[in-house]
Amino acid sequence: MTKTVLIAGFATRHVARSARRAGYRVCAVDHFCDLDLGWSVSDYEGFLELTDLPVAIEKILSRNSIDHLVLTSGAESAICPGIPRAGTCPETIQPFLDKSATQSFFSRLAVPHPEIAEEGRYPVMIKPVCGAGGWRNAIVRTEEEKKAWIEDFDLPFICQQFVLGLPASVSCISDGRRAVALAANEQILRGSGDSAFGFAGSITPCDHPLAGEMMAIAERIVAASGCIGSVGVDFVLSDEAVAIEVNPRFQATLDTVEGSTGANLFSLHMDACSGRLPLERPQPTRYSARRILFAGKDCVVRSRLDRFAAIAADIPHPGTEFAKGDAMISVFGYGSSRDDALLMLDNHISIIRQYLE
Repeated sequence: MTKTVLIAGFATRHVARSARRAGYRVCAVDHFCDLDLGWSVSDYEGFLELTDLPVAIEKILSRNSIDHLVLTSGAESAICPGIPRAGTCPETIQPFLDKSATQSFFSRLAVPHPEIAEEGRYPVMIKPVCGAGGWRNAIVRTEEEKKAWIEDFDLPFICQQFVLGLPASVSCISDGRRAVALAANEQILRGSGDSAFGFAGSITPCDHPLAGEMMAIAERIVAASGCIGSVGVDFVLSDEAVAIEVNPRFQATLDTVEGSTGANLFSLHMDACSGRLPLERPQPTRYSARRILFAGKDCVVRSRLDRFAAIAADIPHPGTEFAKGDAMISVFGYGSSRDDALLMLDNHISIIRQYLE
């Protein structure tokens, strides 16, 4: 009998598609409700703010019988009584939603990580204590820049030593005691503007010389975390693999991990929730690249972009309005080498850009 899974969070399209391919009937609660989310789900409900998410979940529950609940970005610690949760419990997740607590966790494990910066020492990386995606992270070089950041965001924050290197991550699967690294990923950041450190895509596999060491460290981190299912660890690769954050949920790199290895991450997640882990790491068969395209100005997408479903995802409905800086669509490229994958990605971006604004 086909099981029904509810996937809830700020962005769920990637997880919903993996779950559908794994043979589940899928329902979703999602902020974006892009066109291609509808292709993977039997029912879905949208929401604007995360505070609205419980009401959206209740609406789905009123129409569907749910066998498993999977929570993604922004909803990791939500409490949904009466629905079997497939993943990490809220109590275990909580420390990894707090960057100060994650800092202490890395210290206890004695893994390389950025130290808290001394007061008055610059440059430093300033970031909110809570939050994902890196959108508000910034390098500040003076006390005046730090004060300006605090005034702009008015959020609890930490200041860490700035580590220069390649942004990277490891996608792991865990049963709460053991962990297996599924893939090492190179992360693409926006690179400029107010969201310079915001996530903008990924390349799998990461072929940096420290990738193997990074995967081993990630396995140790995730095994010690107590988290269950899909768990990611962010790194910066400099002279060593420096751990940055733990993501106790499906990560935005899912598309390129599956595109590179051929593995189904949702199946592996559900197996891990039942105590079953893969016997070995899946091997990449090709390079897979994804880039998120952002609006260069306020605009409306009027074209039907579903014709590009073979090379794109997170496809907006015709008539969708975007403000400058909003994420619009994801584009993919593949190849037998990193260069080949990026060349295909650039070609696909050139095709799609002309229909965006």
